This record gives sequence, C-alpha cells and structure tokens, in this order.
Amino acid sequence: MRILLPTGSATVGIVKAAAERFSDRYEIDVAVTGDIASFLAPGDLQRLLAGGSYDMAIVSGMCTASFAGVERKTGIPVYRGPRHAADLPLVLSVLDRVRLSTTVPADEFLAQVRREEACRQVALREAEAEADFIIRGTKIGGGSRMKVLAEIMDAHKRDDLLTDVRRFFADGADIVDLGFGFDATPGDVERCFAAVAEVGGPLAVDTQDPSLIAAALFRADLVLSLHEGNIPVVGEAVAEAGAAAVVVPRDRTLRENLAAAQEAGISCLIADPLLQPVGSGLTGSLAGFGEVPRPLFFGAGNVVELLDADSPGANALLAGMAHEVGAAVVFTSEHSDKTRGSVAEMRRARWNTGVSWTRIPPRTRSPTTRSGASASASRGTASSRSTAAVPCGGGAGRMFFTRFSRKGASRGSTMPPTSERNSSRRNLPSDTGGVSSRTGRSEQSAPVDSLDGGRRTRFGYSTF
Repeated sequence: MRILLPTGSATVGIVKAAAERFSDRYEIDVAVTGDIASFLAPGDLQRLLAGGSYDMAIVSGMCTASFAGVERKTGIPVYRGPRHAADLPLVLSVLDRVRLSTTVPADEFLAQVRREEACRQVALREAEAEADFIIRGTKIGGGSRMKVLAEIMDAHKRDDLLTDVRRFFADGADIVDLGFGFDATPGDVERCFAAVAEVGGPLAVDTQDPSLIAAALFRADLVLSLHEGNIPVVGEAVAEAGAAAVVVPRDRTLRENLAAAQEAGISCLIADPLLQPVGSGLTGSLAGFGEVPRPLFFGAGNVVELLDADSPGANALLAGMAHEVGAAVVFTSEHSDKTRGSVAEMRRARWNTGVSWTRIPPRTRSPTTRSGASASASRGTASSRSTAAVPCGGGAGRMFFTRFSRKGASRGSTMPPTSERNSSRRNLPSDTGGVSSRTGRSEQSAPVDSLDGGRRTRFGYSTF
C-alpha cells in the first residue's frame, strides 16, 4: 500500500519517525508542504497526488479545508489523520483493518483503540521500570510511575473502615493511609489495622506519635511521618519491622532527619520537603523538591483541602506539578465535602502524566522523565537509517519530499512540475497491489472516549 503523508516542518521529524517505523508494511511518502500541516490547501495536495499512484493520502486532522474535490479529480481517497503527530503510529498500526474517515479526525474516530494502546504502553513501562524499593508489591521511585497515596483521616472513628479502605483502592489508590488524631490510643490503632489486615494492598499509618506508630507496625507498610522528635524513640522499631518511612523537616533540616532515619536502620525512605498551601508559600516550597537524593513525597491533598475551589482541576494541576518535580508518591484525601472523589481524580490525573512521555511537543528538546533520563533514551531511539529530503516545486511554496519503503532504505526524490511528473516519476507497486480490503465500516464518528474521561487534561500536544 502506498500512502502520502503531507505534513509541516514543525512536525516532520515525528511524522518521518512514524513512517520509518511502518516502512515494512507500507510505502510512505512524507511531503513537507509548509510550516504547519493544518494549513494544507486542496491545490497543493492535488499536485502532490498527481501521477503518484497512491492508494490514499492521510492529512492532518486539524485541516479545515475540504478535500472532496481532490478525491473526485484524482480518484484517491483522502482521509483525516490524527490531530496530533504523536498519535500517528497508532493510526498506521490499524490502517490495514480499519477504514478511516474523510471528515472526522482519526484520533476521535479511533478513540477506544487509542485508549487501549495507551493503557498497554503505560502498563509495559511500569512493568519494565526499576524502583528504588518495593512496598508490598508496589514499586516506589526510580523509573516507576508516581503512586497515589489516599488518606482516611480519623480512621479510628470510621463505622466501616474496611469498606472505606477497599473503596479507596477500587478508586485507584496505590497506598491507603490510616490517619489518627491526638485523641487516638495505641489500642485504637491496633484495632483499626487488625480490621483491615486482610487487605492485600500497601497500608500506611499517619501519625507522629511514637506510641501510635509502634502500635501499627504489625501491619503498616509505610510510616508518615518521622522527624528528629520521634526517630530516637521509634526509629529502630520501624527498621526492625521492615517498614518504609516518610521523613519531614522540623527543627532540623530534611537532610539531617533523613540521615538520622538511615542511622536508625531504616533503609526505605521517602523525603517530604512539605508542600505549603496556597497563600502560605506554595510556589516557594516547590524549590525544596529540587535536590533531595531520595524518592519524593508530594502533599497535594493538603493544598486541595485548603483551597476554596472544586477539586478536579486542582488535582489535575497538582498532579502535573508533582510529575514535573519527580515525585514518587502524591498524597490526596477526601476529608471535606469539596474533595469527595479526589482519589479517582488524582488517579486519572496521574494516568495522564503517565502517558505524557508519548506526547512530546516538536520543539521540546530531550524532555526529562521522572527517572532523570531523557525521554528519547527511555523510549529507545529511532532507526539510524539515513533519509534524504530534497526540495520539490519552486517559489515561496517549496515542498520537501521523503519516501519510506519496505526495502528499508529511505529514498529522497525530486518532485518536478506537474507537466513533467506524470511521465518522469516512477510508479512503484504498492504492498497489496491496490487499496487494502475494508471492513465496510461507515464513516460515522466512533463514540469519543477520550483518555481522560472527557476533561481532556493532556500533556505535550503537537499538531500533525
């Protein structure tokens, strides 16, 4: 099958990489028609198609022009590709079994396929990631994805704590944190953890009282929080239980308290530089997340609970901030009425940050992943096969043309004026001998099931 992919200079690198990836299945010509792919004019597309023996053309899903006239004159179908270049590999992967639409952008048309592929990629990335340590089967830090820790405040006052814990895990929490106020007793803590001991997921105890921490260590996998006031009292017990711990600054610095926890024998440590609420130094506190040599804890829930606004947008923004500072664990809670549903919201926001590495803007150079490596290195680089791009046409509207074939070599060719092209251009056979078989699917738009449940909080878009 021979395909024409007209694109813009801003995204030509992404489009060429996608074309080369599928060069064993299709013969693909990539043509640069200007700076922005969505500005493609019908006349330019018709000149590119003339005499080319193409089976189809796939234009940017952002194009507003109608190409129906081009289809009538050339007899070549012109389909809408994705709106963003990062989605082009998914479209090419299903091209031999799904008929695209001539009016609906492919990323909307293939929404469910796109979702399933994104889920597969996120799961694969997590499975292959190396962690700093593991808590009851859950990877923490390293190259693993950010984990959602959900707090149940005043756990000793809950009527059905086991149901609440199970609900938080079902809503997407990776770790459930049982919080205890000043009125709780060691007996309350033991009772609560015994009631949820059968839960398979990681559990944390949230208190700074050494006696309450000690009472939870028969089941707690993580302790929140340790500092110079309780490390001398309970630090060795935490180490002997094999629990991990979140360490915070108090009168001593975070680094000093981390060193003290390590000296107590605790090997699995998470650093919490303490994120401040809005109005109390939120932006200034972000500086503390810069150079801590431990997995980071990001207390987003403390900001959302004290923000007089609905939680979905706040959680999405804070999850993005947590991702950018490289947090290993992001904290959320549902203590107040306005934060009900925050666990699922943070889980969704975390998922969106997890797929952001596949959506790198064309002008972003070597974006850094959570593990510190460049995104290109973490995903693997494109083939080193050389490609040749040569000008075609003339004047201000010069277009560049690169061909990717199943033979493995990329061949540049000059596109002469239309009057010469019909006689001079080679007519290479397609992989299938013609247009591939179709599913008979109508060009009605498939139901739009966006990656983020309809709120489209996405990262790193680039127009194809």
